[in-house]
Amino acid sequence: MDHYKRIKRELVSKGSVIDYYKDTIEINGERQAIFDFIDHKGAAAMVPVDSDGKILMVRQSRIAIDQDTMEIPAGGLNAGEDYKSCAIRECEEETGYKAGEAHHLIDIYTTVAFSNERIGIYYTKDLTPSKQNLDEDEYVSVERYTVEELTKMIFEGKIVDAKTIAAILAYKSKMGL
Repeated sequence: MDHYKRIKRELVSKGSVIDYYKDTIEINGERQAIFDFIDHKGAAAMVPVDSDGKILMVRQSRIAIDQDTMEIPAGGLNAGEDYKSCAIRECEEETGYKAGEAHHLIDIYTTVAFSNERIGIYYTKDLTPSKQNLDEDEYVSVERYTVEELTKMIFEGKIVDAKTIAAILAYKSKMGL
């Protein structure tokens, strides 16, 4: 960061999930450049593992890429919420299973070139049936897969979501699978 110094940050657009800024950056004290910056409130995700060792996944439509995706349950932080609480809440809302004991797996930054979005990822093997509580614009189905099936789907290009790929591969490594 010694080469870069932010001179100015201007809000271009305020959104419900992200805020978009234009940053004026001084480079090496010699010249200036404009950088796009997306400010994100943060998110959390869960790798929920059932008693059979299968991972609960959610299939949902993603308008930004015009396709259905297979993902681990995840969502944005609410005001004052920590990453672990968010992961537990999102797991229950999207899958209908409440996570008991949850363990930190990894943190990722999704697009470091222009955004500060950080996702805290957890895993649990402690699931209790509850009730799905989807947002009014959310339509998801829950599916169960083994780590081996999910790994295969990743390398076949059937799972394309970055947080899910990172989470599944990290979980597989951590568990020695």
